[in-house]
Amino acid sequence: MSRSERLFDLLHALRAHRRPVSGKTLADAIGVSIRTLYRDIVSLQALGAAIEGEPGVGYVLKPGFLLPPLMFTSEEIEALVLGSRWVTDRADNPLQDAARSALTRIAAVLPAGLRDELDASALLIGPGATLPPDRVDPALLRKAIRAERRLSLQYCDAAGMVSERVVWPFALAFFDSVRVLLAWCELRQSFRHFRTDRIVSATLIDERYPRRRQALLKEWREEEGIQ
Repeated sequence: MSRSERLFDLLHALRAHRRPVSGKTLADAIGVSIRTLYRDIVSLQALGAAIEGEPGVGYVLKPGFLLPPLMFTSEEIEALVLGSRWVTDRADNPLQDAARSALTRIAAVLPAGLRDELDASALLIGPGATLPPDRVDPALLRKAIRAERRLSLQYCDAAGMVSERVVWPFALAFFDSVRVLLAWCELRQSFRHFRTDRIVSATLIDERYPRRRQALLKEWREEEGIQ
């Protein structure tokens, strides 16, 4: 294991604990000696990681630290490229632009060798089905999800009937041939799936829905039997 991979693993181990964790537990988790662990903690602190603690007390990583992309492995670089290529091929325009921008930012700080691997990645996205056009801006749906805001929808079902709904959107699912908004429907008092191409109009309501998005997603997963 290279030093960069070891530091990356140490960060992952620290992020897995919200409370101080002993040096021995961390050393065992990444497979190094306690002396090496102490040196690695000092190295991460020098890179700007807010690691607090001391031997005999334990260590905790304060939130907000992002490891520079130079720590990515070759496989992680390929995963980023593949994911970005999927988004630029299948998502809406703002997400396509965001994927290109993110990849450009990453490339700008990569060492030359890894930058070459990124540019020459042989993992490609095959042609997908043509997505039906959306009538509402998907960016509005994503904004409602992030802000946990209620949405007022006009929705056209498969039979062509239009209904008025007020929903609590908590996720957006991307398939090859369709995008689906996952939400709690106040009218039906249950979870419902809304194809985005059948949403005739959407208006953001200026109030949060009464439950947290993470809780809705967890409950939906349990109801659907999704791990």
